[in-house]
Amino acid sequence: MTDMLVLKNIHKTFNPGTINEKKALINLNLVMEEGDFLTVIGGNGAGKSTMLNAVAGVWPVDEGSITIAGTDVTGLPDYKRASLIGRVFQDPMTGTAASMQLEENLALASRRGKKRGLAWQISKEEREHYREELKTLDLGLEDRLTAKVGLLSGGQRQAVTLLMASLQKPKLLLLDEHTAALDPKTAKKVLDLTEKIVSRNNLTAMMVTHNMRDAIAYGNRLIMMYEGQIIFDIRGEEKKNLTVEELLRKFEDVSGEEFADEKSLLSK
Repeated sequence: MTDMLVLKNIHKTFNPGTINEKKALINLNLVMEEGDFLTVIGGNGAGKSTMLNAVAGVWPVDEGSITIAGTDVTGLPDYKRASLIGRVFQDPMTGTAASMQLEENLALASRRGKKRGLAWQISKEEREHYREELKTLDLGLEDRLTAKVGLLSGGQRQAVTLLMASLQKPKLLLLDEHTAALDPKTAKKVLDLTEKIVSRNNLTAMMVTHNMRDAIAYGNRLIMMYEGQIIFDIRGEEKKNLTVEELLRKFEDVSGEEFADEKSLLSK
């Protein structure tokens, strides 16, 4: 198995030396193998989003190294990692250009990082390819190629963003609480779609979530974070059989305190 993501001894402190100093990641180590679909759970301030943003290159880490698909990206800014990473954000409005047509958004995603001429024509072949890809979403969007993306619902936009993020089969797909802004029914649809896209393209994916039930139900591996460290790592059959109650108990055993994130407890 190829190691797709290696985080080695990662440290990140915000506002060091000030009254607001916050040690966000402390000697963090993680290896994700090719095809891993990892869900990341933890309370507020546990370091989930900090880890994901460190991988994406949103900010530099203080110490340690980050390797994606054998490439050391530790010192690279986010735009220089873009060819390796697909990303879906919490806000459905973030991943698409609202004033552009659906086919134009897909063209932008599929041509990303490729040399472009002056022509911005979408060829017949490209259009057919986008139509086929949209069909897989099962939302009827293949008949709305020229619709402005801003007219789509939040769930539809998140589904399109997922498709755009996976069109070039990135080495790593980062999902940052990408269903948190959706109602439960739409969230389930988008999560099922996520699983379908990840498995169809054999992608390696990291999904940060607040929802314990979702963290258990999706993916082949789950990690729980607490105070900038991974305190629990479970995979395969053991993960499938896990219950929310057991997960809470594990958290209390390792951290010595109760899990106090209401958002997660409400979504049990």
